[in-house]
Amino acid sequence: MWTVVMFDLPVVTKPQRRRATRFRNELLNLGFEMAQFSVYMKFSGSRSAVDALAYRIRSRIPPEGNVSILALTDKQYGQMQVFNGGARQERDTSRGQLLLF
Repeated sequence: MWTVVMFDLPVVTKPQRRRATRFRNELLNLGFEMAQFSVYMKFSGSRSAVDALAYRIRSRIPPEGNVSILALTDKQYGQMQVFNGGARQERDTSRGQLLLF
């Protein structure tokens, strides 16, 4: 399962820019990767993990922020079509199993 965070934050004033930067950095600290400037993604093991992330993100949203959190199954994520400069880009959708010794 994947957690996708999409947001639109005001950046007109210096304090707003600071809050937007802090929000993006907090997403990175939670393990998200930037897909686009205002779209971040993270692999989550289960629906309960997505819900836990959503709870943690909710407390970090700036006052004027508009944030959407989406949960995608691996199959839905694998069906995503990504284009770079008009050319379709193949994505590595495999998540290898972690082996601990």
